[in-house]
Amino acid sequence: MKKTDTLMGRLGLGIASLCLAGAMTAGFAVAAPGIPHDFDSKGEKIFNRYNETPLPAMTGTDGKRTLNTFYELRQYPGSPPRIPHKIPTSFSGEIFECISCHGRGGYVAELDAYAPVTPHPENEACFQCHVPRLTEKLFVENDWQSIEPPVIGRPQLGGSPPPIPHSLQLREDCIACHTGNGAVAEIRVEHGSRGNCRQCHVPMVATKPVKEFTRPSK
Repeated sequence: MKKTDTLMGRLGLGIASLCLAGAMTAGFAVAAPGIPHDFDSKGEKIFNRYNETPLPAMTGTDGKRTLNTFYELRQYPGSPPRIPHKIPTSFSGEIFECISCHGRGGYVAELDAYAPVTPHPENEACFQCHVPRLTEKLFVENDWQSIEPPVIGRPQLGGSPPPIPHSLQLREDCIACHTGNGAVAEIRVEHGSRGNCRQCHVPMVATKPVKEFTRPSK
């Protein structure tokens, strides 16, 4: 009887050791020592946003939001878009009022369109950068001309992933513009479920000097 108890005790201890070793291995796989948080350029943010977005909001597009309408709302490519609809006085600048539509990009019956998803919902002062246009008349006549928008596509090899033609500041959440009903039609992708877009797509860097120069002679 005592030998049986001893054998069962050793067997239980062995199983417990195996479970503990497995748990420790899994822990190391999730959070390896020395790896900083969010080391993959906001990849975790993109993956979490995908999981939090309802499936109907991730599939299909009405085609109303195009590159032309995208740039019409901006003073120049890369600038914050103006607000193209009326702002109820009850909003009073509260972020939750804006996020109620732009957090997940639901359908707005009044505008007969899908609200585009903001790529940076953590920035709470929406009206610091986005404002409605109150008049069609210029305050002062000027000769302002916008800069050319970035050229899309341009992969190094045919069929390879295209580079990112714009900066990533305030645009870390790629699926906000490239996936879902409110996506821009020409740049909409079908693989928004892939967690880290920048594993394949990298920012395009200049291959020529901005200004020509000559090496000084000795």
